[in-house]
Amino acid sequence: MPRAIWSGAISFGLVTVPIQVVSATEDHSIHFHQYHLPDQGRVRYRKVCELEDREVSQDEIGKGYELTRTQVIPITDEDLGNLPLPTARAIEIDAFVPLESVDPIRIADGYYLQPAGQVAAKPYKLLVKALSRSSKVAVAKYAWSGRERLGLLRVRDDVLVLHAMRWPDEIRDPTELLPPPTEVSEAEIEGALALMDTMTVDELEGPEFQDRYTEAVAQLIEAKRESKPLPEAPEPEEPAAVLDLMAALQESVSKAKASRGEHAGPAEVHELPPPKKAATKKQPAKKTPAKKPAAKKTAGRRPRSA
Repeated sequence: MPRAIWSGAISFGLVTVPIQVVSATEDHSIHFHQYHLPDQGRVRYRKVCELEDREVSQDEIGKGYELTRTQVIPITDEDLGNLPLPTARAIEIDAFVPLESVDPIRIADGYYLQPAGQVAAKPYKLLVKALSRSSKVAVAKYAWSGRERLGLLRVRDDVLVLHAMRWPDEIRDPTELLPPPTEVSEAEIEGALALMDTMTVDELEGPEFQDRYTEAVAQLIEAKRESKPLPEAPEPEEPAAVLDLMAALQESVSKAKASRGEHAGPAEVHELPPPKKAATKKQPAKKTPAKKPAAKKTAGRRPRSA
């Protein structure tokens, strides 16, 4: 059972739900230490006082705000814990919104919220049921690690999950990264949609969603431990320049089907039919011996896809 990293309450109007916060994720990465190459001695970072030029212990270290180069305002954990904020000890729900209205770029790490004792069981379950039935998520504020934060509350398997969120002014404007103006045909859009359909899965499970990098590092460590030949890295494939976008899409669809054991025939990618032309009133035929060629009619411009 993971240990609690924060204790407090969820404030939902006049309803209070005592909770404990535990991490919802685990880090399975392989971590390395730094060593001195000649003698394999461990290299560590030590905390040294600049004025006394000596290493100091943790109980000698505190926080402070540097007002000037010579003046520091000391700030204690007790000072921060007694800030006049309703979010200092509670996760305060401010609003409820549809999940699709929240830009995923604003959502960060997730934490499970555990009811703290029997007294929290009923209000906790009430909030779970209400959120589930409403198909909405709660937007809340809370104060952790010296700052007030924005969070998103949702339900996962009947457990409340708190996602840290970024404030609106923390998201950079991406418009300067837009590509130069260019046109994309309806046939190319349909080709991309056909490829997406071929690559669609029901859930993110299976060997293609495993951490191959960590597995490769583990194999490297095992080979070195047993003095065996190191695994050889495959030659990286140079990405080919896409000269014909439609041909590349059709080949991608065929390869995706083949990887799934499906028939890798020609990809069914067709251009959308043009809009129907409005009927025009027939004019009486002129009595002339020679027929004049009919004037070409131009189809109305198709709306540009968003």
